[in-house]
Amino acid sequence: MNQPIRTLEDQDEPALLRDQFRQLLRYRALLASGVVAGLIGGGWLALSGEENYTSTGEVVVRSAASDPFAAGASADKGINIGSERQTAVSDTVGTLAVTTLAGRGDRVAVGPLLSGLQVTNPPNTLVLRFSYTGRTPALAKARAQALADAYLEIRRQRTENSIANMVDGYRAQLSPLTEQRDQLAAQTGGGNDVTSARANLVVAISELNRKISELRALDTTPGYLTKRPAAPSKPTGAGLPLLLGLGGVVGLALGLLLSWVRLVFDPAVRSTRELVRSLGAPLLGTLPRERGYGGSLLAIGRSGSRLAEEYRAVAFRLAYDPSFAERRRLLVTAPRGDGAAAFAEMGRDVILVEADLRTPALARDLGPAAQGSRPRWATRGRRAWPSDSQMNVDVPGSGAFTLIAGRRTDNVPRALTSAPVGRIVAEGDRPGAVVIVLAPPVLSYADAVALIDRVEGVVVVCDPREVHRSDLERIREIIGAAGGSVLGALLHPGLSRHERRTRRKAAKRRPGGGRPGRDETGSGPEQTGDPTETLGLRAFDSTAGHR
Repeated sequence: MNQPIRTLEDQDEPALLRDQFRQLLRYRALLASGVVAGLIGGGWLALSGEENYTSTGEVVVRSAASDPFAAGASADKGINIGSERQTAVSDTVGTLAVTTLAGRGDRVAVGPLLSGLQVTNPPNTLVLRFSYTGRTPALAKARAQALADAYLEIRRQRTENSIANMVDGYRAQLSPLTEQRDQLAAQTGGGNDVTSARANLVVAISELNRKISELRALDTTPGYLTKRPAAPSKPTGAGLPLLLGLGGVVGLALGLLLSWVRLVFDPAVRSTRELVRSLGAPLLGTLPRERGYGGSLLAIGRSGSRLAEEYRAVAFRLAYDPSFAERRRLLVTAPRGDGAAAFAEMGRDVILVEADLRTPALARDLGPAAQGSRPRWATRGRRAWPSDSQMNVDVPGSGAFTLIAGRRTDNVPRALTSAPVGRIVAEGDRPGAVVIVLAPPVLSYADAVALIDRVEGVVVVCDPREVHRSDLERIREIIGAAGGSVLGALLHPGLSRHERRTRRKAAKRRPGGGRPGRDETGSGPEQTGDPTETLGLRAFDSTAGHR
């Protein structure tokens, strides 16, 4: 049952997430650079920073009480722990602690002293935790102890000052009452009024004396040092392993950010979905890279390889595509390999035409598998291409196909639009015949465009790491304007840097100075020549003979 090749679904959310993750992983150098930078930064912080030691003491704050053991007595009566924490880090406490430390030989200013202090309050407690960070364990212990003692001393002084002020106030009220009592006591007469007034004065004086006595009896202990500061045994801080781990995490986040920025501004095709969307055609397949074949994508003589299996899969997809089955003429632009053998396996009469007349190399790559013979359609007496270019290629285990090898020609546009080429392409109309035309890159020359009106179906072969979205869109527009249709795209892994460097050197040493073509999409080095030459000849009748 013939079914058209389907494109990728655009709304597959899991696939979109996978594609986005793969796109970020394309920039492994940026990810690795971010992680390395994070590890270096974490190691530098761990090794270059001074070792610090932290000593901690805890103080339980209490308010003054006349009888702390009485029923209903509350230890937090009148205590605002937030205000007490602010008092603990105030300059008043720091000044007293500086005086104490100076007597012990540690001379430090209030500002530097308080800069190493941290006072915290555990939730739902009346505990103040004094933590001091110093350069040595002994220094941290001594200063934490001095600051805790200074806080308790300041709080005790404030409580005693408050009691003394209240006692002075009561005594100020008591003095006139005592004088009035003495004056009434000196009067010998006066009756009941004098006696009643004197009794009232005695009661008031007694009440004031009672309040003064209660104030003097108050327990003014400001709090207790429940945990004395101790000399720490090891320095505080994250440490080398933790800083390296944090640096690695931060570096990975930085690498992901850099990869995302690079991804946003990357003009290349980042996924197969973008390729399908830009080209307007489905993905036919992806050619695997096999070891031990020097970067060549020819599948001749490798019947059991993954590359040959992928070629077979592409051939079957095209064979059962309705648009290709009608014409059986296929234009492959800028090929990197040979898929004709897969059609030969299916029992088709295959003619493979190498239309790259500027840098032909297919016959050389096929090697001894190609055997030359004179074509029946060749123009007798004229030796221009494609005369004397037919070769029979025997594929072990698959069959054979006819190869019309490319040959360097002075006038490439005229050769491509000649009558023999028209007769070759017309062979695709025979039952069971398939004509595959291998053309140079579309964006390098217009040679492929000149053949589109004869070979309607086009397969674009490209390297996903090199092709740009704008290039694919231009190819789609050019092929559509020429009256053809893109059947699909075939991805190949491309060449490594070493392989590209080797080929570049070999091209420079090659006799005749042949220039290497651009990559499949025309995004590589620019070639010489005027692409409009071929376009200008497309108006001529290709069946009228040579011009």
